[in-house]
Amino acid sequence: MISKLQYISQGATPEEHLVNIQNACTAGSEWVQLRLKNQTDEVILETAKKAREITNHFQTRLIINDHYKIAKQVKADGVHLGKTDACPAVVREYLGKLFIIGGTANTLEDCKTLLEKQVDYIGLGPFRYTETKKNLSPILGLEGYQVLLEELNTETPVIAIGGIVLEDVSSLLKTNIHGIAVSGEITKDFNSISKFHQILKAGSSQEQVFKLDSNN
Repeated sequence: MISKLQYISQGATPEEHLVNIQNACTAGSEWVQLRLKNQTDEVILETAKKAREITNHFQTRLIINDHYKIAKQVKADGVHLGKTDACPAVVREYLGKLFIIGGTANTLEDCKTLLEKQVDYIGLGPFRYTETKKNLSPILGLEGYQVLLEELNTETPVIAIGGIVLEDVSSLLKTNIHGIAVSGEITKDFNSISKFHQILKAGSSQEQVFKLDSNN
C-alpha cells in the first residue's frame, strides 16, 4: 500500500532530520522518506539506523532516498530513486520483491521508463517551485498533472511533489493523482499532517480497511 501522504525529511544537519522525523511520526505520519544530501555514506548509514528505530516505534514506513544498499542494511521499507540514481531494475534485483521502489519523474517519457522498470510508485513533479531541490525541472502545475495522468492511464500510484501546501490538495486530487509528498509545509507545522490526512482521506483506519479488503 503506497501512502497518500509522504513526508520527506528536511534539516540543516542529520540530527535535525531525525528530530523532524520524530515529530512527523508523533503527529501521525505513516510514511517518511529520509532525504539526506551532501553527506558521507557513513553519516547516512548511521542516520538511517536511527531513523529506522524511530519509525519502527511508530510503525511508520521508512523510505531511504537514493541509497538502496543502506536501505537494505537498515531494513527500511523501501527506496526512492532520483533520475540520476541507480536503475530501478538493478535495485529490484538487489533488494528483492519485499522492498518498495519509487522513482522520480518530470515528463511523460520519464514515467513510461519507470513503468517499464516496474517501480511501485512514481514521484511526479515539481508541482511548483521549491527551494529543497537543486537543478529543478520545468514546473508542471495542475494542467501538467492532468495531461500526464490522462496520457499515462496507469494503475501504478503517482505521487505529486514539489512545493505543495494544504490549499493545493483538493485541486490536485481532481487530476486523479494517488497522493502527495510534502516536505517544507509539514516541517513548518507538524500539526498539518492531520489536516492533510483529512483532505486526502488517507488516515490509518482507511489504509487498514483497504488491506483487509484486499485479503478477501
